[in-house]
Amino acid sequence: MKKKVWLFLFIFLSFTLFLAACADNTSEEGNAEGDDKTEEAEGSDDDAKEEGEPKKGGTVTFAFTQPFQGLLERGLYEGEDDDKILRFVTDSLVDTNDELQPEPGMADFEVDEDNNTVTFTLKDGITWHDGEPLTTEDIAYSYEVIAHKDYEGMRYTNVNMIEGAEAYNKGEADSISGIEIVDEKTIVLTLTDVAPNTIANLWTYPMPKHHYEGIEVADLPESDAVRKNPIGTGPFKVTNVVPGEMVEMEKYADYWQGEPYLDGVVYKVIDASVATGSLKNGEIDIMQAPSSQYPEIKELDNVEAIEEPALGFNYIGFKLGHWDAEEGVNVMDNEKFQNKQLRKAMAYAIDVQGILDSFSNGLGEVIGAPVPPVSWAYADQAELEDYSYDPEKAKELLDEAGYVDTNDDGWRENPDGEEFTVNFDTMSGSDISEPRAQYILQNWQDVGINAKLNGGLKEFNLFYDVLEKDEESVETFMGAWGLGSDPDPTGLWKSDSVSNYARWVNEESDELIEKGLSDEAFDQEYRKDVYAEWQKLINDELPNIFLYAPVDVYAVNKRLQNVHTNSFTAQQDTHLWWVTDADKE
Repeated sequence: MKKKVWLFLFIFLSFTLFLAACADNTSEEGNAEGDDKTEEAEGSDDDAKEEGEPKKGGTVTFAFTQPFQGLLERGLYEGEDDDKILRFVTDSLVDTNDELQPEPGMADFEVDEDNNTVTFTLKDGITWHDGEPLTTEDIAYSYEVIAHKDYEGMRYTNVNMIEGAEAYNKGEADSISGIEIVDEKTIVLTLTDVAPNTIANLWTYPMPKHHYEGIEVADLPESDAVRKNPIGTGPFKVTNVVPGEMVEMEKYADYWQGEPYLDGVVYKVIDASVATGSLKNGEIDIMQAPSSQYPEIKELDNVEAIEEPALGFNYIGFKLGHWDAEEGVNVMDNEKFQNKQLRKAMAYAIDVQGILDSFSNGLGEVIGAPVPPVSWAYADQAELEDYSYDPEKAKELLDEAGYVDTNDDGWRENPDGEEFTVNFDTMSGSDISEPRAQYILQNWQDVGINAKLNGGLKEFNLFYDVLEKDEESVETFMGAWGLGSDPDPTGLWKSDSVSNYARWVNEESDELIEKGLSDEAFDQEYRKDVYAEWQKLINDELPNIFLYAPVDVYAVNKRLQNVHTNSFTAQQDTHLWWVTDADKE
C-alpha cells in the first residue's frame, strides 16, 4: 500500500490530504475500433438540446482507462482509479468550491485560533447507505483508524495535528486526547496548532464504525466491507463490484441532499484506444478523455468536450535515495544523481513542448516548478530558470560536469570514467505510452546519455509499487500528481513525506514549507511570497524535471445534463445529474 495518495485523485482539499498519483490521461491514441455509430445510440439533436425540468430515472456509464485497485474507503484509497468511484459513494464534512476554498459539506465548522480547536457540527438527516445515522462517533473512528500504529495508508499527516494523535500512534495512549465528542452531532478537536490550511489539511471523511466492527485496522484494506460491500453517505450506493473492471451503483433514495435523479451509475474500465468509438456509440456517457484523441472527440455530434486546466502536473523524477521506514524519513544516499548540473543537463535535453504537441495535442502548459497555473500560489515563471529544450546547453553542462565520452563508443562516461547508463520507468496503458517513452529516451541519447527502459513499461499499480519500494533498478521515472486546493507542499516534498518519491532532502525546503504554515502565513500574500521562494529553490535544485500542467478534457454525452466541471473533477453534485431520455429506458 502507501503508493498513490488523486485523485486525483483524483479530490482535492490539500497537497497532504488529497494528493493522488495519476494515470496519464494525456497519452492515449484512438483507433477505428468501435467507431460504427447507430442513430439510436447517438441520440437526436432535440434530446441533446432539451431544456426544462430534470427527469427522474435512467442510468449513465462513467468510464476510466485503468483498472481500479478496489480500496473503496476514503481513508484507505491511494489513487485516481478508486477516487472516481468514491466520488459517487462518499461525501465530506467539508467541500471545496470552484475557487478552491473550503465550505461546509456534511457539517458546519468553526476554527478557534486562540484555543487551537476545530468544531464540526453535523447537518441533519445524514445516513449511511445501510440506513444507520452518521454520528460523531464515525468521525472520531476515522481519526482512530488513521492514527493507529497498524494503519499503512497515507493519511496520517491529515490527523497528526490532533493533540494526542502521536502518542496514540506510538502505542503510548489508548485514545486520542484531543478528540471530544460533545454529542451525536458535535465534535471538538483540539490541535497542537492551527495553521492557515487547517481545514484544507484536516481529515474530513467519517468512516462507518458499525460497518467495520470486529475488523482489525491492519485487515481493513483486504476486507469484504471495503472491497465488496462498501458503504458511504453519498448519492449512490454500490451494488456490485467486478474487481478491476466495473462497479455498479444505484441511487440512495434517502440521500441527505435529496433523492438523486438518476436510477444508477455504472463505473466501467475501458481500453483507452476505444474511447472515441465508445463515446460515439453512446456506450460511454462521461469520462476524462485521452487528450491525444481530443480532435476526434470534439467533432462528435453527440458529445460535448469540456476543457479544464488541471490542478496537477506531470514530471520526470530522479531517484535520489530511499525511504527509511523505521525512522520515517527520506535518506538522500543515491550518488548517481547528486550532481545538480547533471540533473539540469538532463532537463535541458527534454523537449517538453514537443511531448505536449506530439502526444497531447498541446493540451497543457509547460511549468518550471510543481505548482500549476490554476493555483493562487503559482510563481512568476520569469523568476525561475527556464529549462526549454536546448540540447547544446545540455551537452555543455554535461561536459563541464565531467560526463564525457572517453572511449569513443558514442556514450558519455561518468566523471570517474565508468560506464554511465540511465534506467527510465514509465506507465503502460495506452497506444502512445511506448512511443512517448522512446521520444524521451531519444532526447537523452541525442546528448550522449545511454538511457533505456527499465524492463519495459509498467502497469499503473506496479509502477507506483516499485517507486514506493525504492527498487534498486529504478533511477528515473515519469509520473503525474493530482493536487489539492491548498498549495502546501508538505505531502510531496517534506523530508519526512513517504510520497516524496524522489527522496529529496533539503533543509531550506523544509524551513520554507514550515514558514508557509506559520502564524505569519495567515496573511495570504506573505504565504504566496514564501511559496514563490520555495518554487525558486526547487526549480534550481531540480529533484524532478517538471514537465507541464495538463489541461483535462471531459467528454460528456449530450443526453447527460447538469454536469459541472472545475479544475479537479467533473463529479460535482452528481445527485443533480439527469438524462434527457430517462423516460425511454
